[in-house]
Amino acid sequence: MSRVGKKPIQVPEKTMVSVKDGMVTVQGKNGKLTHSMHPAIDLKIEKDRIDVTMKIDDRKTRALQGMTRSIVASMVKGVSKGYERVLEINGIGYRAESKGKSLLFNLGFSHPVSFPLPEGITAAVEKNNVVKLAGIDKHLLGQTAARIRQLRPPEPYKGKGIKYAEEHIQRKAGKTGTK
Repeated sequence: MSRVGKKPIQVPEKTMVSVKDGMVTVQGKNGKLTHSMHPAIDLKIEKDRIDVTMKIDDRKTRALQGMTRSIVASMVKGVSKGYERVLEINGIGYRAESKGKSLLFNLGFSHPVSFPLPEGITAAVEKNNVVKLAGIDKHLLGQTAARIRQLRPPEPYKGKGIKYAEEHIQRKAGKTGTK
């Protein structure tokens, strides 16, 4: 069995988990998430914990068990606490601002770049160069942060661009003059 898949998922109070027709639905104080499960995986739901079990014991199903457990645990945490991702913008003249359901970036291009936020993701801009993304879906939040970072990835010489707050940019030495 998968080591990750064997661990039970603790369900906080006021969080409801249900399985119907291969769809897992998790509902909590922050919202509601659904995910389709593989037919070889089953969930045993008790009042304060969930166990992920396999119907067939083979190599592929063991991998699916661990993946399903991670996804359901992320859903439970998302609807109860939520997720947040912080991006930093470095560079002279580089900044961001919030415009309704989209973000407007000035990243050294000849035009400002507008980035529409997907449904379920909220953004707050602090000091024109820190963007805080929040949401209940961990996958969607990570994908949105990666797409924003892709607008202007950090470069290794001056460190200009958009990076994750916890990311460290390996800096390179520039050209040196010879005499």
